Amino acid sequence: MSPMTIPEQIITIAICVIGTMLTRFLPFVVFSSKKPVPKYIQYLGKALPLAVFGMLVVYCLKNVSLLSGSHGIPEIIAIAVTAGLHLWKKQMLLSVAAGTFVYMLLVQLVF
Repeated sequence: MSPMTIPEQIITIAICVIGTMLTRFLPFVVFSSKKPVPKYIQYLGKALPLAVFGMLVVYCLKNVSLLSGSHGIPEIIAIAVTAGLHLWKKQMLLSVAAGTFVYMLLVQLVF
């Protein structure tokens, strides 16, 4: 595969910029501040973040084998750290970062 030419690079960047701008500005155009946001959109705003995180957990654990290797121990410890820290501090970014850090330490230095 040959590298992209300069015009191809410019077109690719422009498409990315347009796509990003559309996803950022479209909700403000569709849902004006004069009308209340529909109930189903409010529901999606509450339900989708949890659904995405649930899907990520399933995706991350799909290849963990409890019968071989480290038996899923680093994953279980990292999930416990993430959940415990989130229940304690209620800060998602801190919880996810700490769980990731613990997992990486475990798989690099312990298991």
